[in-house]
Amino acid sequence: MKEILLFAGFMLAAASASHAAVQGREVTYSANGTALKGYIAYDDTIKGKRPGILVVHEWWGHNEYARKRARMLAERGYAALALDMYGDGKQAHHPDDAGKFASEVSQNEVLAKARFEAALNVLKQEKTVDAANIGAIGYCFGGSVVLNMARAGEPLKAVASFHGGLGTQKPAVQGRVKARIASFTGEDDPMIPAAQVAAFRQEMDKAGVTYKAVTYPGAKHAFTNPAADEYGRKFNLPLAYNAAADKDSWDKGLDFLADALKTK
Repeated sequence: MKEILLFAGFMLAAASASHAAVQGREVTYSANGTALKGYIAYDDTIKGKRPGILVVHEWWGHNEYARKRARMLAERGYAALALDMYGDGKQAHHPDDAGKFASEVSQNEVLAKARFEAALNVLKQEKTVDAANIGAIGYCFGGSVVLNMARAGEPLKAVASFHGGLGTQKPAVQGRVKARIASFTGEDDPMIPAAQVAAFRQEMDKAGVTYKAVTYPGAKHAFTNPAADEYGRKFNLPLAYNAAADKDSWDKGLDFLADALKTK
């Protein structure tokens, strides 16, 4: 019995030590006088610099889901910054507020670019980060943000959008996009219809961008977020978690990032 207890204690300690390798801390930075609140995650057992990834939140704002994705990236050897596009860490708890917050940013290109670049500069200055090897991922609203930043020519090597809108008023043009691009959307997502996916592919082809556009049959909007079912029921929205699409898109996204950032 004593041996069993000792072994159990050892395993618990080992698990705790493994979990403790990923460190997370809140950071406050600013853009044009607006305070922004982010969260940086990294594995402190890794020596030296590693690629950095920006994580852009859903239209609900900078919340625990964005931070979770940052920690998941840290577990894979990246330094990740879950950034704040709304200011002061503001979150929405109703679709009306979420739509308002998202529109304020998405309809103001100068503001969106300033807040994104402020986070990019914070990430580049991290001592654990290879400043020449940066990517970005985003979810829903955040997926649209990272795509638009790539279209605008931000110095990113890789951009992955998960159920982010693909439409734009300023399409990619030949020679401007520096990033490889990946998009993951659901075929049953009324917010991103098949025609929008087709137009996105045409846009990327015309601009000569290295990209992939993956769609999932049966997947609705927000398919990567386990809270989507609750949000969908509560607010009567076409949202639903899809475990298979979540896992496949994450695995494919990690492969995409590893290849673009030369970590495999």
